[in-house]
Order: sequence, then structure tokens, then C-alpha cells
Amino acid sequence: MAQQATPVRTARLGRALGPEPTAVSGVVLLLPGGDEVSHRRPSPMMAAASVRALGRRITRAGREAGLATHVVHYRYRGWNGHEAHLAHDAAWAAEEAVRRYGDVPVCLTGVDMGARAALHAGGHEAVNSVVALAPWLPEEDVAAPPEPVKQLAGRRVLIVHGTNDERTDPELSFRLAARAKKANREVCRFEVHSDGHGLHQHRDEVHALAQDFVMGALFGRALSRPVEDALAAPPPLGLRMPLAAGFGKSLRR
Repeated sequence: MAQQATPVRTARLGRALGPEPTAVSGVVLLLPGGDEVSHRRPSPMMAAASVRALGRRITRAGREAGLATHVVHYRYRGWNGHEAHLAHDAAWAAEEAVRRYGDVPVCLTGVDMGARAALHAGGHEAVNSVVALAPWLPEEDVAAPPEPVKQLAGRRVLIVHGTNDERTDPELSFRLAARAKKANREVCRFEVHSDGHGLHQHRDEVHALAQDFVMGALFGRALSRPVEDALAAPPPLGLRMPLAAGFGKSLRR
């Protein structure tokens, strides 16, 4: 018998969250978390669960403006070293958004390892903004090149990290933000005091912050005062901005 070829794995976009607008004028691509090393295929249901609540909120906020929101389904569960599978899948997703919707701005919004993928793929020409929630970042190693930041020039970037994160050191995202800020003033970072990696304790505030940032980046809506201040403040002030309890209660949901 002839040996069957192993099927090539491909990334894909999940079905648009909510009713897809007839005229799309902006796209949010949701990038779930992942593992440091794994060549297993991710479970679509479990992967999407980490970003679905945020996606629903952003979709409701941007529906009238023509927002399309999709979860990115990776080929592999892991980043896998220099293969950087999740970053390549994020870049593919941005290209797929262009193919589907044309010349519209794209915001890459990721959590955990997906946040790292969003930062890496932020240089795609269609991407105008990146939201990185509790980004998983590798420990700094003098023998290894640092995480890239030059690709973020010209993009608006929001990083959010819990100060009690035990999975990935929040100081690593601060250092990355500081390097990115040197080349791009449109970078801000918020700290969620006492919260852990999942940002569950202040989830409403974190989601409101992401919504505020995305609506401003994609559709030019006025940003909240804390985000404006964080973008304008010199380091380290704008990179250690505390996320206030109750943030977003006055924002339209």
C-alpha cells in the first residue's frame, strides 16, 4: 500500500463573534495562550475560552463601527523555540484578514503566549495596534537575542500585567515596553496590583481598558484620560501606570 502523506496543518480564523457587519472597517484578531513547547494540536474550545469573554465585549462595543472579531486557531499548541509557530500563525491571520476584508486596520489582541505572538507579529503592514495581556516572555539570556521591538514602530501598543503574576515575570514586560518606547512613543503599560497571571481579580477593569484602547486605535474614538496619560508620560511613568479599581464603569458596554 502506498504510504499516505501526513496532512499539512494550517492555522484558521474562527467564525466571527456576533453578527458580522455588512461593511467591515476594522478587525480584532484574538490570540489565545499556549505552551512553551508542544507540537500537539490545540483544542479549539479550550483555546478560545481564554479570549472569548474579552472578544464578546469588544465586538459589542465596535459593532456599529463595523468591527469584525475572530479567534485565531493555531496549528500547534506550543511556541516551539526558534520555530515561533504562534507568531507565524498570528502573521498569517493578519494576512487572512486583509484577504477577506481588504485594506482595514487590524488589532492583534493576545493573552499569555498569544500576547507574545501579537507583539512579534505586530510588524505586519495591516496591523495598527497590539494589545498584550499578561504576555509570556522568556527569561533574559545574554547568549540569546532579546525579544524584538523594532517591528512595533508606528503601532499603538498596550501591555497589561498583574504584579503578582507567577507564570511570567512582570518585570520582563516592563523591560520590553521600555525598549519599545525608545523607538515608538505610542506604547503604554498598565500594572494590575495584586492580580495574577489570569487577571481574574480585576477582569472587568482589564476588559474595559482593552475595549477603550481598541476602539481608539481602530476607529479613532477618544481614549480615556488614563490611557492618554500613559501614552504621553515619559518612562517609567507611562509604563507602570496603575489600573484603577472600577476603571471603565462609565464606558459604554
